[in-house]
Amino acid sequence: MPTTRSVLVTGGAGFIGSHLADELLARGHRVRALDNLTPQVHEGGLRPDYLAADVELQVGDVRDRDAIRRALAGVDAVVHLAARVGVGQSMYEIAEYTASNSLGTAVLLEALAEAPVGKVVVASSMSVYGEGLYRTADGREVEPEERPREQLERDEWELPGLVPVPTPETKRLTLSSIYALTKYQQERAVLVCGAAYDIPTVALRLFNTYGTRQALSNPYTGVLAIFASRLLNDRPPRVYEDGLQRRDFVAVSDVARAFALALERDGADGLVLNVGSGTSVTVREVAVQLAATVRKEIEPELTGEYRAGDIRHCFADVTLARETLGYEPQVALADGMEELAAWLEGQVAVDRVDAAAGELQRRGLAI
Repeated sequence: MPTTRSVLVTGGAGFIGSHLADELLARGHRVRALDNLTPQVHEGGLRPDYLAADVELQVGDVRDRDAIRRALAGVDAVVHLAARVGVGQSMYEIAEYTASNSLGTAVLLEALAEAPVGKVVVASSMSVYGEGLYRTADGREVEPEERPREQLERDEWELPGLVPVPTPETKRLTLSSIYALTKYQQERAVLVCGAAYDIPTVALRLFNTYGTRQALSNPYTGVLAIFASRLLNDRPPRVYEDGLQRRDFVAVSDVARAFALALERDGADGLVLNVGSGTSVTVREVAVQLAATVRKEIEPELTGEYRAGDIRHCFADVTLARETLGYEPQVALADGMEELAAWLEGQVAVDRVDAAAGELQRRGLAI
């Protein structure tokens, strides 16, 4: 492979894609982005101001075979980020999520079979794990099933007798939402076809990625952006269950670096890797910390509600990414929040959280 590469980033005008473009350009690569500029993310459907001028943007959909062929012309590698995101919305826009994520990946892979490239890296998600890994009091590892609806209706949130521990890639998967199902289909399809067509491939399971440029008016984006949208409108962040569920929040700059490492190094070829911070924090703590960082004296609203497809605890064991790629998370949550807060000062967010929550409730997906 050439030292300087021409890289196609599908979904490259989005949150993670634009940060990855910056990282790749800084490393001397050329970047082409294919993005459909969906209005839910890009209001007005225009090229975002934050996308680097050196990025060649082609507007098109990954499900469009002609658009894919044009985008692949002359590139050495592909990072496949294009996907619909959000667990809640996936549970009722089932056909759209399946088409965008699963079919879109299939169209890309058919084109790559005809014109292979030197490397493909695909974005998967921690959602494929369902519940994370747990341990019993006597030290035995447990891979629990989903919490039964009857338990959640009693406001019994925890898995009794179990303590959450970092989740490795070897943990059995539990696909508890349509979003999780499509992300697993994406990662497996890319790895299967990569092996069949002798294309080095890597799948990165991203944990809760946060940072600047997230679509603040999209109520199905990352939880920190959703909380920020509420706070910008002087409203309390809505927290499901009791807020003590634990997650791994990883800065988008760390995620972008992980993708660049996967492109440039061959140690992880054919593998699936976790990309997270390697630490955990409760959702309630994150809501409180973000409010303090943006200087809003607003306590989170603990709804006591639960959503279909939600899990209790999951945070990353990043040992494999460290060993195979030299990946090391560098941004502490407090520092990442300070950067996010500085960016938020110039932003306007349309708060659509209540409408989204109402839609889930109307469909019986949030109770």
